[in-house]
Amino acid sequence: MTFKLSKRSNDALHGVHPALTGVVRRAIEITDIDFVVTEGLRTKERQAELFKAGASQTMNSRHLTGHAVDLAAWVAGRVDWSWPLYAKLAASMKAAAKEQGIALVWGGDWTSFKDGPHFELDRKVYP
Repeated sequence: MTFKLSKRSNDALHGVHPALTGVVRRAIEITDIDFVVTEGLRTKERQAELFKAGASQTMNSRHLTGHAVDLAAWVAGRVDWSWPLYAKLAASMKAAAKEQGIALVWGGDWTSFKDGPHFELDRKVYP
């Protein structure tokens, strides 16, 4: 089954780096798990809220520059936070990035504060 980005997801991609937007748009075409883009470019105020709530570990987030997105698995008409779904989303995002030659980092691969919904452009290639 082929999925499409919703209006909400497309709106959330405004201000996101074109390389990352391209990966997300390709990933939705090849994924087995539907998803929504919950966040892309963030304001400093929004980042501070997430940091204070413990949902982020930094005030130097890649979201502040449009170099990161958060995705949520969309199952049966609602967001599903089950970890195995995020490994599947990551496989689609990584495959799309590889096709396009884009250096992508998945928060689920981090050794501390695993962040399954988070994908960002590699800082070494996209400072």
